[in-house]
Amino acid sequence: MRFIHFARRALLTIAAAATVAAATGTAPAHAVSASPDKAPLFNGSVYAIAYRGGTVYVGGSFTGVAWGGRNYARARLAAFDASSGALLNWSPAANGTVRALAVNGSSVYAGGSFTSISGRSRDNLARIDAVSGAVGTFAHRVTGAPYALAVGNGRLYAGGSFTAVDGHTRRNAAAFSLTSGGLDGSWRPSADDAVHALAVTSGRVYLGGSFHQVGGVSGTLRIAAVSPAGGAVDRGFRPSANAQVNSITVDSTGVYAATGGQGGRVLAYTTGGAVRWQRVFDGDVTAVASLGGTIYVGGHFDRACTTPRNGAQGACSDGSVSRVKLAAVTTRGALTGWAPQANGVIGVRTLAVDRNRAAIGAGGDFTTIGGQNRKRYASFN
Repeated sequence: MRFIHFARRALLTIAAAATVAAATGTAPAHAVSASPDKAPLFNGSVYAIAYRGGTVYVGGSFTGVAWGGRNYARARLAAFDASSGALLNWSPAANGTVRALAVNGSSVYAGGSFTSISGRSRDNLARIDAVSGAVGTFAHRVTGAPYALAVGNGRLYAGGSFTAVDGHTRRNAAAFSLTSGGLDGSWRPSADDAVHALAVTSGRVYLGGSFHQVGGVSGTLRIAAVSPAGGAVDRGFRPSANAQVNSITVDSTGVYAATGGQGGRVLAYTTGGAVRWQRVFDGDVTAVASLGGTIYVGGHFDRACTTPRNGAQGACSDGSVSRVKLAAVTTRGALTGWAPQANGVIGVRTLAVDRNRAAIGAGGDFTTIGGQNRKRYASFN
């Protein structure tokens, strides 16, 4: 029976690949399986995922995790083995929702809406030992809440809805030294509304959100690029997005943004800011990730539109295909056959790339994937 199942799955994969190749005129990029791996079950939303070697770290609003037929208390933070799904003892306890995670070396950074981690006072931002779960000395007063964290260029970058850090004005974006832990005095992009997404390269930090301008510079509507050291707007990248940008990813082919609005979209930009293509769905796109030449998409949608045109409440105008909360697109904008089918209204909140296993992790409010029990987290490789 295992051989028959494997053979059937292989034939389906070959057929899907042939369909994509015919549609695009090129061989498709490698795609992960649509069948989810084993993973723990969470009793509340998963907002954030981060990887360190073979370990998965998750943050959210959950208070309990089920694994191996047992329930375990986990207060909004948990970790487990990426390959087997086995829950680890790592269990720092946050007293409010964790909305963002980032990993650097032996440290896990957490951001969100909390005032303490494991009983130690921490104002919406904390550093936690990746192995022991001990709360580090990194401590700052954040007037507001971080929604996104990213590491690069010797810094921890934070975006969100906040006005100050340690009493210093920081409008929705700030950076910290990974060496000293101190607030970076020079990185001050100053966005006029919330920053929901960050993506970091050696030459740029990309910001996405609901802002109208960054640094008072026109042409920075909801998406912008700034310098990694001083935070000045990079005027070589000044596109605009049609609606709030919820997620950004960057690869060798360009910049990709996930948006909400009247039906969600994935917008593909060149590094110069020109729109290469857009893919439209019938609900918000909340997450986007790139792996192996494929762009993975998550959100609240149920269908992918066959053209960029849509109407009231985001309904597709020229036909659609079923893609419930998850989809994959080639770097040229063609929809692939990957369709795991998550359930729920909110569906997927976040996507993350596990480069150690060449896998995609999805978190959110779903409880099943393709009819299988996968409460609020799923991994595909």
